[in-house]
Amino acid sequence: QVQLEESGGGLVQPGGSLRLSCAASGNIFSINTMGWYRQAPGKQRELVATVPSGGSTNYADSVKGRFTISRDNAKNTVYLQMNTLKPEDTAVYYCNAALRLPGSFRLFNYWGQGTQVTVSS
Repeated sequence: QVQLEESGGGLVQPGGSLRLSCAASGNIFSINTMGWYRQAPGKQRELVATVPSGGSTNYADSVKGRFTISRDNAKNTVYLQMNTLKPEDTAVYYCNAALRLPGSFRLFNYWGQGTQVTVSS
């Protein structure tokens, strides 16, 4: 029943900006940490940024100072503002949510379908 719907990917020139969005829906009791991961062709998936329910954030060194993660708890939505994009940012970006389902104390990880971000001149 739980779904993460992503949007906002596309093709941009180096130095440009994109804003990714991810909305969680379904039979959710609560959402803990939300985050973004990315995977380039032939490479392992890597963490980009995460934001816990308390509001603190953490970023991969490669995106610090350029990317900003935020969330709207009322809408169960997480955002990733990407500025000063570089060709090495090209990847499929995946939304992730660690959430609690009704009747369970454990956290479950759910993933979005992925959205392509291409940075090229």
